[in-house]
Amino acid sequence: MTMSDVMTGWRMPAETALQTRVWMGFPPAGPTAGESAQALDEARRAWCAVAHAIAEYQPVTMLVDPADETTAPRYVSQYIERVTVPLDDAWLRDIGPSFVLDDDGALGAVNWRFNGWGEREWAQWDKDNRVAAAIAEMAGATRIDSKLVNEGGGIAVDGAGTVLLTDTVQRDPRRNAGISRAAVEAEMARTLGADNPIWLPRGLHRDAERFGTFGHVDIVAALVSPECVAIHDQRDPAHPDHAISSEAMDVFEWKTTAEGASWHIARIPAPRTLRDAEGFVDYSYINHLPINGAVIVPTFDDPSDAEAMAMLADLYPRRRIVGVDGREIFARGGGVHCITQQQPQCETD
Repeated sequence: MTMSDVMTGWRMPAETALQTRVWMGFPPAGPTAGESAQALDEARRAWCAVAHAIAEYQPVTMLVDPADETTAPRYVSQYIERVTVPLDDAWLRDIGPSFVLDDDGALGAVNWRFNGWGEREWAQWDKDNRVAAAIAEMAGATRIDSKLVNEGGGIAVDGAGTVLLTDTVQRDPRRNAGISRAAVEAEMARTLGADNPIWLPRGLHRDAERFGTFGHVDIVAALVSPECVAIHDQRDPAHPDHAISSEAMDVFEWKTTAEGASWHIARIPAPRTLRDAEGFVDYSYINHLPINGAVIVPTFDDPSDAEAMAMLADLYPRRRIVGVDGREIFARGGGVHCITQQQPQCETD
């Protein structure tokens, strides 16, 4: 189904709302997952570790490129549904739809335009630009087409009206040349029911390098509830993210919730690891995924793992905190949140 521009009443639920399933992609060979057999194997094992962790709690549907139909069963257990869909890459947060519900609890799926994170020279997106529509059809959702170039990792919502944005994504000249904040905000209100926009200036340092997204918010801040935001806290001044963390915290010090209250800011420590072979890391516990009964959190074999997971346990009571090694995913430009897309429960489920 498609939808006219005049239909209203959609709202994107918080990620803590009940979910029907999580959508993921099986990494195809390419510039981010890797071209060599070893790199591709490492990527697929990392992606599937997340999928199997989620599958302990709720259904997972894994999109598999036709070229990988015979390979995927070696990595993906029988407990995970596999569907064949052409893929360029496997960042389902960005290429999949943003699911919403209408006033009657029916399911919708926002079909953002996708252009390879701003037409990056290494990216391919002919197949990926069709993934959101394919998922919407498989999910039986009303498709809500948007003219905005956007990715799911470039937004965060609390289900009560707040949406987090960055100037370096939605107003990126390579994504939406010349667009105003007001135009972006109007589209967020129309598609997500979000009327309390909060703009952050930028993403983490490494995210602005060659294989980055140039400003995704889901590695900087997460809306835990309509009153609480968790922010990546890089405490070491030697890391360039120290200044970026401070900027994000400053924004929330003077912004208010959708109800007009002050934000409770939870400062989640960055891992103490500062560098890898490529330079300053963007390791972040913020890039986690709440699911039914659990929260899937990237870990880094780092002294801060335990502290961060304990803090997240306090923020998400009655959910088990499940750590999954995130280093191979982060080495390719993202994290747990980036490779997953949750589908909320609707009235017909």
